[in-house]
Amino acid sequence: MSNNSRKENVQSFAVKMALGYLSGNMDKNLPKLLDWADKFDKEGLHTEKIEAFSDILANPNNNWYQLIQNIWTTIDPDVRKTFFENFIVNSGLIGSARQEKAKTEHGCNIPWAILMDPTSACNLKCTGCWAAEYGNKLNMSYETLDSIIEQGTALGTYMYIYSGGEPLVRKTDIIKLCEAHPDCQFLAFTNGTLIDEDFANEILRVRNFVPAISIEGFEDATDFRRGAGTYQAVIRAIEILKDKKLPFGASCCYTSKNVDSISSEEFIDNLISHGAKFAWFFHYMPVGNDAPTELLPSPEQREQMYHSIRKYRSTKPLFTIDFQNDGEYVDGCIAGGRCYLHINANGDIEPCAFIHYSDSNIHKKTLLEAYKSPLFMAYKKGQPFNENPLRPCPMLENPEALQGMVNHSGAHSTDMQSPESAEHLCGKCVPYAENWVDTADKLWHCSHSCNDCLDTDR
Repeated sequence: MSNNSRKENVQSFAVKMALGYLSGNMDKNLPKLLDWADKFDKEGLHTEKIEAFSDILANPNNNWYQLIQNIWTTIDPDVRKTFFENFIVNSGLIGSARQEKAKTEHGCNIPWAILMDPTSACNLKCTGCWAAEYGNKLNMSYETLDSIIEQGTALGTYMYIYSGGEPLVRKTDIIKLCEAHPDCQFLAFTNGTLIDEDFANEILRVRNFVPAISIEGFEDATDFRRGAGTYQAVIRAIEILKDKKLPFGASCCYTSKNVDSISSEEFIDNLISHGAKFAWFFHYMPVGNDAPTELLPSPEQREQMYHSIRKYRSTKPLFTIDFQNDGEYVDGCIAGGRCYLHINANGDIEPCAFIHYSDSNIHKKTLLEAYKSPLFMAYKKGQPFNENPLRPCPMLENPEALQGMVNHSGAHSTDMQSPESAEHLCGKCVPYAENWVDTADKLWHCSHSCNDCLDTDR
């Protein structure tokens, strides 16, 4: 038996032992699980996370403890165990070590997650949606999707996220991929309208798929952007998932039109009461030749989101991420393969879901070849794009950076319907970037040295 095989057998035995801690008494078993994780993490890559988790368990009155308790009692036990094995162990512990080794060996970024579009087709047409720019006839074959996952896991990527279009247009293939890769964790950004009893039963059967349902606030705000009746369809889907004891979260895009609704305590409480375990917040991006720039939040509105999410993060039993305002926790931009990348339904390998430029296609290059391409290496060299992590993006807050990388790498627009030049896209972002500077610098300074502002953040 080879050393690698022996090591994998030991790891497999250790994981099976840990899974036994995911049932029974939570207060008794979770400390044992943390002790196991500490021993399993031999490289010490996750010491800070393990210590933070220990602090949470030491204080049963905090909101994070309440969230863990909620997950423990409302999620199907087999689904909970599979999530732990795939997300925590495979993606977090085993995968991250393999990624670090590959980064050193190949001198390029290796992502924690791959976001990919099975199809560009969608049953809705939302205002300002970049996906609609691709048209509705592009699809990646099952074999291509399967190959992406095979290549990715070989380099340590065990987290796969679907977007589109509406990914659940391909729900049969998505379930088939869950079955083919039971060691991976899958998530989909979905409008939720195609989730029914049969599909929920399939999710319960495979156990390694989690939907993140798009919702723009309450009914008026959601239907304004996504069409009449969408909100009620989402609520029906949520009730089905909740009844099956399946985990799900919300995907929320904030714009100038819905900031008040989406940042309200009433909205957060509504998500929690419906059973959501997480909420991912995305800043509207003016991607596409016809994208309305008036939907861009003002500096005051973005600051409102900044303070609101931080307040709820310390008071509400809901895991939240604000991708534009949480740059300090991930050292700026996470795109370009540093933490993730995007592959559209045409196979174009893009640095980010919002950056529709590419110099590689999965039908012509391997993932590793794409990671070493001029565009992705420009990302690696340029990150972070700003010393202030509240200005992380090379498009929205540093538009000159994206324009330079696209032009110097020879990347092309991947928009099949109406190709948008980097100059046009970045030009739309220049006023926004300039207007955001003072607020971003104030917030960053205050979050580290101003007691009054720190009190506000709490």
